Amino acid sequence: MLSVDLNCDLGESYGLFKIGNDKEVLKHITSANIACGYHAGDHNVMMETVKMAKVYGVKIGAHPGFPDLHGFGRREMKMSAEEVYNLTIYQIGALAAIAKTCGTKVVHVKPHGALYNMAVNDKSIADAVAGAVAVVDPTLVLFGLAGSSLVKAGREKGLQVSQEVFADRSYQPDGSLAPRSHPNAIIHDPDLAIKRVIRMVREGRVEAVDGADIEIKADTICIHGDEPRALDFAVKLKEALKAEGIEVGRGCDAK
Repeated sequence: MLSVDLNCDLGESYGLFKIGNDKEVLKHITSANIACGYHAGDHNVMMETVKMAKVYGVKIGAHPGFPDLHGFGRREMKMSAEEVYNLTIYQIGALAAIAKTCGTKVVHVKPHGALYNMAVNDKSIADAVAGAVAVVDPTLVLFGLAGSSLVKAGREKGLQVSQEVFADRSYQPDGSLAPRSHPNAIIHDPDLAIKRVIRMVREGRVEAVDGADIEIKADTICIHGDEPRALDFAVKLKEALKAEGIEVGRGCDAK
């Protein structure tokens, strides 16, 4: 039976700023990528999100990003590979400590926003992220864009990797995500998004923005928790996958 993981970026509130409907979304996903305080989140939100994830049996992942609250971590920052390595370790460690006090643990790592996108093509950044994950805990699963340098770097470090696809994003012919500045970068029609997801899982293919049909590997599907319709979409997508005979659960590539 085909199986695919459903992940969502959560824990993105901080201080008095509230975003997302984490408690309800957690009921419909299998992996939670929890912000670690740099691009979003804070110590209180991290603790609360970890506790909720444990209650609902959702796997906990660290979601490290650039230190850019105002830009939500979606703006590129010029950092050395060493800095990226260090900030990744720092953020994984923070969430791991909180998880430990809650009687659970971090099981995967997924970079956020600009850090994630830079690791798609920049080998030095990809190596820094993968190296940080491996040195903290070599049993952690590394999430990365399907076919990207980050996935390759993870394998080279001996990590298990989970190749990620995006339900609400368009793809370029080279398999990278269309930049948010592209007019068709975001797929707003939930039915179209679900249709594309099912094809990615079943056939390993997706239509790019130029109409080209490209190959893609889908181990885990990302739902954006900051989107207003995230909850409704998560419910609908999960039901559609089950109707297609696709099991919703953690999937991983071989090392």
